[in-house]
Amino acid sequence: MTTPPAGEMPIASNDDVVRIRRTVRTAASAAGLSLVDQTKIVTAASELARNTLVHGGGGSARVEEATDAQGRAGLRIVFTDEGPGIADKEQAMTDGWSTGEGLGLGLSGARRLADEFELESRPGEGTRVVLVKWIR
Repeated sequence: MTTPPAGEMPIASNDDVVRIRRTVRTAASAAGLSLVDQTKIVTAASELARNTLVHGGGGSARVEEATDAQGRAGLRIVFTDEGPGIADKEQAMTDGWSTGEGLGLGLSGARRLADEFELESRPGEGTRVVLVKWIR
């Protein structure tokens, strides 16, 4: 795995997944998200960090403040890997479908927990997932 750019946290071990959970919880609280929304975004980030590690062979995450065109504030988390990519994104977003031994709820569950969800992936080129949770 290559070294992630400045501002990005590597995802190369289970310890990194735990560190990302803590970082997201701290950032969500500092951003002013409610406790319920903090829990949702931390859960989604944990699932995607684990996916990045297990299915993408490792990668990175970046946590940043977000502001939309109307000035609404929130939190954006970007996960990137250079793994095998996802050949059928529609199938990968289906509840219960998994290439591993999991329940197949990681991507679809993360999508439901976030206010905005973006998945970009190409076979052989890796995957990029963006989550956004807005302050209510």
